[in-house]
Amino acid sequence: MSALDTKIPPPVVTLLAGLLMWLVSRSLAPMPIPPIVRTSMALVLASLGVAFAIAGVLTFRQARTTVNPTTPGAATALVRTGIYRLTRNPMYLGLLLCLTAWAIWLANVWSFLVLPVFVAYLTRFQIVPEERALSAMFGDAYADYARKVRRW
Repeated sequence: MSALDTKIPPPVVTLLAGLLMWLVSRSLAPMPIPPIVRTSMALVLASLGVAFAIAGVLTFRQARTTVNPTTPGAATALVRTGIYRLTRNPMYLGLLLCLTAWAIWLANVWSFLVLPVFVAYLTRFQIVPEERALSAMFGDAYADYARKVRRW
């Protein structure tokens, strides 16, 4: 267990990644993408990202379990319905899609380099600790779910 495990809420990590992407984009030349193309692509991806995140939150609310990412041990249910049939981490996938939309809108190839760092950080310091907690709480039911449904 690391001192950073589940300490920085994923929305904060997302904002920091977005800020870093913006700073990188300010220092380097943008890609020559017509504004209508990049805006359209960014809006589609951001909308999809928001839809994934909201679907995840609503499904957790419906199951009456916590959506607080800093307290995975407070989960009261193993949610396997709705969007959770497609991905174990729809909220995090939604954040990633929004960051990808942001990189497209910034039109800077170097901004895309932040995305794998974001995925690596969330996987190591958020998802893996959550999985440990869920495995301890739900045992074989969680192991079966994890075998059938992908993380991202």
